[in-house]
Amino acid sequence: MAGLRVGFAIGHKDLIDGLERVKNSFNSYPLDRFAIKGASEAIKDKAYFQACCDKTIETRDWLTLELENLGFEVMPSAANFVLAKHLDIEAEALAAGLREQSIIIRHFKQPRIKDYLRISIGTPEECQALIAGLKRLIVGSE
Repeated sequence: MAGLRVGFAIGHKDLIDGLERVKNSFNSYPLDRFAIKGASEAIKDKAYFQACCDKTIETRDWLTLELENLGFEVMPSAANFVLAKHLDIEAEALAAGLREQSIIIRHFKQPRIKDYLRISIGTPEECQALIAGLKRLIVGSE
């Protein structure tokens, strides 16, 4: 439930214990009762939960292909986001150009990922708007 900033972890007991010990040091999104109740009910509805997962995967796969068609290298992803690097245009310039179009994506300046954009998997309509915005930037730079 990304919009509510709710997530969960599945892993070995030692790993989960470690996460429990440090979670409050980096989690700046405390959960309120409504978020907890909403997430609990959504997970109980297995059909809804599966439909959300399936739609996210379908949209992620579509977005990956569209990005590759625009000249991006897209890292393999099993998450609700992708990391993508354009082969000719700097990530920082693309992020700024998208921001001017009111499309917000993440760009990090850390050396290992400075060439990549972190793109959340939104609704199909949001992803279509992203691709349209990228096309305006990429075609304009050729």
